Amino acid sequence: MVSGDSHLQVPADFWTDRLPKKYRDLAPKRVKRPAGGEVIVSAEGSKYFGGTGSYAGHTPEDFDPMVGFDYATAIGSGSPAQRIREQDQDSVDAELLFPGTSATHGMRVKDQDAYLAMVRAYNDFLADYCAAFPDRLFGVAMLPSGDIDTKIAELKRSKRTGIRAVGLKSFPCGKFYPTPEDDLFWAAAIDLEVPLTIHTTISLGNGGKIFEYHKQPADWTGEDDFVNRLHRHANPSRCGCLTACQMLFAGVWDRFPQLKIYWAENNIGWIPFYLEQMDAEYEKNHIWAERHFGISRLERRPSEYIKEQAYWGFYDDPIGIKLRHEVGVDHIIWGSDFPHVVTYWPHSRDVLDRQMGGVPADERRKMAADNLLEFLGISPS
Repeated sequence: MVSGDSHLQVPADFWTDRLPKKYRDLAPKRVKRPAGGEVIVSAEGSKYFGGTGSYAGHTPEDFDPMVGFDYATAIGSGSPAQRIREQDQDSVDAELLFPGTSATHGMRVKDQDAYLAMVRAYNDFLADYCAAFPDRLFGVAMLPSGDIDTKIAELKRSKRTGIRAVGLKSFPCGKFYPTPEDDLFWAAAIDLEVPLTIHTTISLGNGGKIFEYHKQPADWTGEDDFVNRLHRHANPSRCGCLTACQMLFAGVWDRFPQLKIYWAENNIGWIPFYLEQMDAEYEKNHIWAERHFGISRLERRPSEYIKEQAYWGFYDDPIGIKLRHEVGVDHIIWGSDFPHVVTYWPHSRDVLDRQMGGVPADERRKMAADNLLEFLGISPS
């Protein structure tokens, strides 16, 4: 079992000592509360109490995301050696480590040089953390907000440190929809052979602009938006449906067929319905969309592109497992979400057994381990 969705839910002061001294006053700090417990406090005063980020070891009866807690004793918030012991308790052999909010809260400050220094300090800490057990701890580097050159520079730097993958928080240009400028980043990621991940989604889907069309009718009010029609059968705020649709119709995968994206913590039961409805919507709407918006006609059905280019992460989705062949068994990745609120630590194997009842052993192994390892460029053993 190799988790494709776990989080490094450590306190911020695990990495802030790596900052140049001139920026340390701007760094987030761990602060004791008079009433007990700890919080992470940003330079501007905002506080992170732990929230749903540290559920492991709790039950619904004693879990309270509104109070601070002791990072020194919290499950999932310690050293690499502690992490490995916790993996062993959960029968997990390795983890892909996304950032936890406790480690990143308060990092985004107005001083851009200080902010970039914080991103680099966290990524350097992450690289050293994973290097303690390189066969079991796989890090996902943060990319800074800002221009594409800054992102590519951190992509290259993270690659040199040995970090396994990088995570996107927006499209490379910094927007929540794709632009032609993104191509510089896609090309760099392919050349460097750095796997790209998205945790849930990078698209807003909240009524704002979702696509940059080649052209649009002069009197268009935003109604009958083509891309909106194509993704609307799923939930864009919690899954990658809109992002995948945006990339598809921006021609990203036509220009970069080698580009694969892993959407973590999406669950998968919605995907067959989404793909089916996307194909149906496309068949009825692509001709007028080409005429009015300049959307180039696809050579294949939309679902075929997404089945080839996208990987999807699940944690507890029995219906999705029943529909696994409609998604593609080779593109499904299990994750424990440890130590966040959907984790079943230390009973992940029992929960996976329940979901995988009747699944052939070779398919189970792909979804529970091999697909992630192959995505990361690691030879399954």
